[in-house]
Amino acid sequence: MASELTIGRVAKLAGVNVETIRYYQRRGLLAEPDKPHMGYRRYPADSVKHIRFIKRAQALGFTLEEIAELLQLEEARACAKTRTLAAHKMRLIDQKLTGLAAMRKALAGLVQQCDRKQPVEGCPIIQVLEQD
Repeated sequence: MASELTIGRVAKLAGVNVETIRYYQRRGLLAEPDKPHMGYRRYPADSVKHIRFIKRAQALGFTLEEIAELLQLEEARACAKTRTLAAHKMRLIDQKLTGLAAMRKALAGLVQQCDRKQPVEGCPIIQVLEQD
């Protein structure tokens, strides 16, 4: 990998599109290199690693605001604060999982009702959703 890359090359190597890179720049997550007169911006090779970090953090459920905080914490080598942020994210995920499990249980009950009733009476799922 060359020491400096075009935005298109960075995008390809990072597995994102060019607009994603521009969006990260607007959000302050990625520095925008100066544009030389009569030329293309050249990105440092570590931009690829930086973008992959952002994408992996997003895959773990971190928002872009939280990722910006993680990037600042990484620069400050603040492992304890980073751990606190990750633990908080885990608690939020646990809450979502609890809610999803309740939704799944309710839907499973509706599907069972639908399986038991005759179609001439109407769909039990629709009937439940129409109730006030």
